[in-house]
Amino acid sequence: MRPDDSAELTGDAGGTRIQRERREAILEAALEVFSRDGFRGATLDRIALVAGMSKPNVLYYFKSKEAIFLTLVDRIMELWLAPLRAMDAGGDPVAEIRAYIRRKVEMSRDFPRESRLFANEILQGAPRILPFLQGELKALVDEKAAIVGAWMRQGRLKTLDPHHFIFAIWATTQHYADFDVQVRAVLGPERSGERRFEEAARFLEGLFLG
Repeated sequence: MRPDDSAELTGDAGGTRIQRERREAILEAALEVFSRDGFRGATLDRIALVAGMSKPNVLYYFKSKEAIFLTLVDRIMELWLAPLRAMDAGGDPVAEIRAYIRRKVEMSRDFPRESRLFANEILQGAPRILPFLQGELKALVDEKAAIVGAWMRQGRLKTLDPHHFIFAIWATTQHYADFDVQVRAVLGPERSGERRFEEAARFLEGLFLG
């Protein structure tokens, strides 16, 4: 069923305003479903229900469940990698690492569903994004690990394996998104509010830079 959006034509490459809004509604619903059920557990019927649309309407905008998923992953990876790309070889190492840690904690606070969607894909063996992991992601991490390694050789950071240093930052910061229920349960009601992210950031800064 083709939506009649002719009255809302804007002339840009993204289609009409209504078409863009419906695409965004589908992606928002899919993010909710994929982050909870994973790719295998998610269905187009469920995504359509959450989006408040019919399944044929969803398929007008996206040809398959995988097309929706890959659109979301593309967005997530741009978001996720921006703080690492921002790491500046000419900056102060402590300030650069501190900024990276803090931004990663903020992302766990602000984008928990995106983190869980990505984690679910990795746990399934990354069948849909493995080329990206082996290509663009590896190249970026290698580049930034070389910067971190140079800082370490200069004595400006403690000498460690720079790749595992980055992995450890990922693991500890994303823990606050992927295991949020556990974190809140263990901290208890007195410490499980929004301030837990600030506490986490300060602790991790001390852990990696102390």
